[in-house]
Amino acid sequence: MLSSLEMTKIAAKALDTRSGRDITVLKTRDVTVLADYFIICTANNATHIKTLTDEVERKLEEQGETVIHVEGYRSGGWVLLDYGCLIIHLFTAENRQFYALERLWGDAPQVVTQELLAEEKTEE
Repeated sequence: MLSSLEMTKIAAKALDTRSGRDITVLKTRDVTVLADYFIICTANNATHIKTLTDEVERKLEEQGETVIHVEGYRSGGWVLLDYGCLIIHLFTAENRQFYALERLWGDAPQVVTQELLAEEKTEE
């Protein structure tokens, strides 16, 4: 079983390798009981969201982690992947701007995504 930080690193790397844009990681552990981390990512379109969703699920399943719940996979504009300690939000640009989760969860410290990705690269 992976730690929430390890899961977050793997998911962020999966999104990055499939050209997810504006990957934002929020450390929500101290501001909500929902999850330790949120990842928010922008996709080009509904097809790209599905590609990102599939890649994250595949990478985490390789490590023995299964998604608890997926919401919005068929709708196309926003997909939520719930891993318990990690929640991943994948949006089209318009939906991300509309829902403004970074503002809604503004009390959560932002993790420097490039550092997470760099750490993951050095561990390979």
